[in-house]
Amino acid sequence: MPSASRAVSDSGRSVPSGLWRDADFRRLWTGQTVSQLGEHASLVVLPLFAVLTLNAGADQLGVLRAVGQAPILLLSLFAGAWVDRWRTRTTMVLTDAGRALALGAAATAGLFGLLGLPVLLAVAFAVGALSVFFDVAYQASLVRLVERDQLVRGNSALEGSRSAAQIGGPALGGTLVSLLSAPVAAASSALFFALSFLSVRRIRRTESVPGRAEHLPRVWRRIHEGLRFVAGDALLRSVCLASAVFQFSFAAVMTAYLLFLPRELHLPGTVVGLALAAAGPGALLGSLLAARLPGRFGHGPVLVCAAVLGDGAFLCVPALHGSSAVTVAALLAIGFVSGLGGQLVNVTVMAVRQAVTPDGMQGRAAATITFVGMGLTPLGSLAGGFLAQQWGLRTSLLVTAAGMMLSPVVMASSPLRRLGRELPAPHDAPPTAVHPGPSRDAPPRH
Repeated sequence: MPSASRAVSDSGRSVPSGLWRDADFRRLWTGQTVSQLGEHASLVVLPLFAVLTLNAGADQLGVLRAVGQAPILLLSLFAGAWVDRWRTRTTMVLTDAGRALALGAAATAGLFGLLGLPVLLAVAFAVGALSVFFDVAYQASLVRLVERDQLVRGNSALEGSRSAAQIGGPALGGTLVSLLSAPVAAASSALFFALSFLSVRRIRRTESVPGRAEHLPRVWRRIHEGLRFVAGDALLRSVCLASAVFQFSFAAVMTAYLLFLPRELHLPGTVVGLALAAAGPGALLGSLLAARLPGRFGHGPVLVCAAVLGDGAFLCVPALHGSSAVTVAALLAIGFVSGLGGQLVNVTVMAVRQAVTPDGMQGRAAATITFVGMGLTPLGSLAGGFLAQQWGLRTSLLVTAAGMMLSPVVMASSPLRRLGRELPAPHDAPPTAVHPGPSRDAPPRH
């Protein structure tokens, strides 16, 4: 943005030069922050309830986590096609309301003593499915709200809020499950989604949805266009591969980790929540550094070094024993370092992806990378549960943590390593076929 107080974008709309002067950006940031807080709390509440109250084994915990992650594989591509066609504000509002209702139903079932594993599986799937749509929508929403030269700072602010949610969410979820009950913990997550609903729905700026005047092809054709665009770009292909390796291994690590802390190290639920929340302060620092380091050292070097730092931290976990203060301090340090490195990677990769992608392809590009990168997480969770059951928690943690180190190897061997201080320019998207069909205001055809 220029230094003047206001600037005019390519679409002709006037945009405040400072992100925090923009009321709509503040509303997006607030809604995304509390939504992420609710999501991170629920990601701890449901597994801890299964482990501590239902005495779930490694295989059952793996299934629970896989069910919650399955929507990434099943729905990401549809979410991208949907978001590119509809207003992101509407999508975020509806998904917030749906998640609040799902967790509210879990809380109600818990009060009547009906919150068993089948109910947890249903709630985990519903929350996971709606989160897929929300996450794609808020990423695409930023591109429609701010100018391209504000993307890094905008992403830094949004990812910083996600980091804050990583601090409060797990600690809140673990504490509520440990000290109170699963219904109270579920109700707290539902409340945060309700607050996000109230904030996002107040966004006033009219979105300029790409291609609004055109008749759009069927959803399958749009999904294919997104896949072809990502597959045809060397940078985005590399992001997909590195993300897939990391997410599969990380899902396996976390399945064993959530069992390792309470059963091998004999830590209470509150400490488990704090250990998971330790990634939050590191991620918050990573978000702040991500606004500066790529411009100083280059995006490629920052990506590779941050991935080595964050992924390598988990190699220290299998060496821990007992529940002493030293062990707890080590867990907090490991979480902090992993959050720092991981967030540097997240913000930098998101900025690269948004920079090389045309506006009309933002939702589908984000969804395609999510589909390819995170689509293997259900299998990773199942693999983590299987390995923990067969080899023991300590050995499975060591093997799966070593698998995470393949991600920085992929980055260092790809064009990502050569990215400099400046973000690349947008690449051409494949032409969108035009077919006779309903107007933009009609429901999508599947």
